[in-house]
Amino acid sequence: MKSKFIELALGSHLISHGYDENNREITEVVSVEGFSKKLVSVSRVKSLSEKYILTDYLDGRWIYWEYEGDFEDVKKLLL
Repeated sequence: MKSKFIELALGSHLISHGYDENNREITEVVSVEGFSKKLVSVSRVKSLSEKYILTDYLDGRWIYWEYEGDFEDVKKLLL
C-alpha cells in the first residue's frame, strides 16, 4: 500500500525527546520565521489541534508543529 502524503505549511515546532527520571517531558523548542511547505505522511500524524499537528519522528520522538491554515481544512486533508 502506498503512503498518502499531504502538503502543509509548517513553522516553529516543539520536539519531545522523552521523559527524565522524574517523569518530566524533555522538550526542545525550535523557533523559525514564517512557514515553509512540507509533505507529511498521513501515517505519521498522531493528532491535530487548532494550533498544532503532532507527528512522530526518529527514535521514538514526537514533534508538535505549528501549521498555517484553518483547522477544518487540515482535518479534511487528513480524512
